[in-house]
Amino acid sequence: MQWETVIGLEVHVQLATRSKIFSGASTAFGAEPNTQACAVDLGLPGVLPVLNEAAVAMAVKFGLAIHAEIPEVSVFDRKNYFYPDLPKGYQTSQMYQPIVGAGIVEITLEDGTTKPIRVHHAHLEEDAGKSLHEDFHGMTGVDLNRAGTPLLEIVSEPDMRSAKEAAAYLKAIHSIVTYLGISDGNMAEGSMRCDVNVSVRPQGQEAFGTRAEIKNVNSFRFVERAIAFEVERQIELLEDGGKVVQETRLFDPERDETRSMRTKEEANDYRYFPCPDLLPVVLDQAYIDHLRDNLPELPAEKRTRFENELGLSAYDASVLSATREMADYFDEVKDVCGDAKQAANWVQGELSGALNREGLSIKDSPVSARQLGELLVRVIDDTINGKAAKQVFQALWNGQGSRADDIIEAQGLKQVTDSGAIEAMIDQVIADSPAQVAQYRDAEPDKRGKMIGYFVGQVMKASRGTANPQQVNALLKEKLDALC
Repeated sequence: MQWETVIGLEVHVQLATRSKIFSGASTAFGAEPNTQACAVDLGLPGVLPVLNEAAVAMAVKFGLAIHAEIPEVSVFDRKNYFYPDLPKGYQTSQMYQPIVGAGIVEITLEDGTTKPIRVHHAHLEEDAGKSLHEDFHGMTGVDLNRAGTPLLEIVSEPDMRSAKEAAAYLKAIHSIVTYLGISDGNMAEGSMRCDVNVSVRPQGQEAFGTRAEIKNVNSFRFVERAIAFEVERQIELLEDGGKVVQETRLFDPERDETRSMRTKEEANDYRYFPCPDLLPVVLDQAYIDHLRDNLPELPAEKRTRFENELGLSAYDASVLSATREMADYFDEVKDVCGDAKQAANWVQGELSGALNREGLSIKDSPVSARQLGELLVRVIDDTINGKAAKQVFQALWNGQGSRADDIIEAQGLKQVTDSGAIEAMIDQVIADSPAQVAQYRDAEPDKRGKMIGYFVGQVMKASRGTANPQQVNALLKEKLDALC
């Protein structure tokens, strides 16, 4: 039997506010446990929540970015459950009237085609605390620093049909929220995590199969691996005559498997009801229009500009617009050097290679965008050749100078373009290579092109890499052919 995979994602994005969603407590990451939880976060008697307007603005910006409906009124509800890291006994969330309605996120597939993924809605809620199981010798510690941190939960429709599509969707969400500046998207710190709903059904069947939910997957790679295992598990279960039960599962990256955590709850298990402490959120059109007018250029718009205005290939445009940091870096390099193609080649090539080797992100690059742009100016105006440019880049990377021009001057890398000087070096190389000249003379004309490489290498060696390669090749061919 042929099976079809059906996937939906619930992505939890931690919003980049300085304080929590209903209190003034700090949201800074890495503080000592339980030092950033105030009376409101703990739900102590007599306290009342106050909604953080910055969180509302960030949620609306996301909705506008995915062309979603932004309802005039949204309402907060209480989601009731009991767990050690939820001191109030309920989570303030939005069940019935969320702040962002239906929208669309477009993903790019491996073959370059695009596919729209529907977003059902996105709602604001507060995060719970964190249970700590390590180093407590059979006990569990509770850190409530995270309690009350603002989250935007983005709920997709079950439109994805493979692990790669799910990973592409998650990357698209990551790109949008980081471009907007509403989250740092740091998955290692829990700023973005997702629950993955997976089911399988016979190919052609309209009804969905029973789904399992995999909780708190925190990397693009783990999403793919968790889905791959879960799909195989469900298919094997069904083909052996068993049934998939609706449950919540955890992904264990060390064993590369999912395992059962608890039976899946339904909405009525949480006994949602409107939060009596918070008024409905009412947004007027002027407020929404103001946020829309101040949206930054988003990934899809950047990609289109890179292709249509700068003449980059679809692949280059996609890579360079993948993150806001990469796109901004490329834009500055291009503005400084004036050549989009050169800028694209160097950002994706020499720079990205060095960053990958050192395990650095582009925002931590030792070579600034301005420094790289100034280096490329000297490549474009033929002051230095490609080989020398790589030497200058390495010197900038190692902190051996702050400006390309200073390094070029100090290391004597300026390209020799004086045809008289190059001719003199060529004449000397020819005079010193009688055997190679004889081989060149005796070779068939169509094979001489490959043989000229030896002479080019000798001339470049004599010039310490500073001779203009195009001039060297042209003059060498002319002189050698004259000897035939």
